[in-house]
Amino acid sequence: MAIDDKAGPESHCREDDDNAPAAAVDDEDTGAQVAPIVKLEEVAVTTGEEDEDPILDLKAKLYRFDKEGNQWKERGVGNVKLLKHKVNGKVRLVMRQSKTLKICANHFVIPTMTVQEHSGNDKSCVWHAADFADGNLKEEMFCIRFASVENCKTFMETVQEVAESQGKKEENKDATVTADLLDKLSVGESKSDGKEDTVVASNTKEAVKDEAKTEEDKKDEAASKA
Repeated sequence: MAIDDKAGPESHCREDDDNAPAAAVDDEDTGAQVAPIVKLEEVAVTTGEEDEDPILDLKAKLYRFDKEGNQWKERGVGNVKLLKHKVNGKVRLVMRQSKTLKICANHFVIPTMTVQEHSGNDKSCVWHAADFADGNLKEEMFCIRFASVENCKTFMETVQEVAESQGKKEENKDATVTADLLDKLSVGESKSDGKEDTVVASNTKEAVKDEAKTEEDKKDEAASKA
């Protein structure tokens, strides 16, 4: 068979297309489901904040003062929270690192706690606290820096309000305890008075009986002599 040399490249391309194998057919979805080899159960994760209500939540960067090195050291970046306990009403300051969730501050807001603006930076403030973030209670000096002046003022004002409210709560508690002690003392005195009255009455009755007995003895003695 003679080969037509005049055939152009288009005819050769058509022949190649005709002789090309059919395109692979995509795998069809059979709808089969493969069960997992290991079944994982849901685990409840607790943060320790379930019994508390947040009253403040702001993003910030926290520092602590290193006394030995005489310098500020970064504790972490995250959200600083003020949490109020639903039962006893105590408020604590908690801050976790945003990525690792490691606690970098954890202490109560007490009546004597004061927050002051850091000198030279109106976005930062400092305070002292007995902190428990590392598992041991120790005195720390903290410095916290916010992204805006407004957030820093909000933090300072809220902490101040909480500290004052905790102070009033302690005063009311002391007053209640004192009142209870006075009530118990009054009840004790009244019971004591009652006991004294009972003793006096009992002694009086005994004296009357003794006197009557003495009179009877005298009559019996006179009759025997007669």
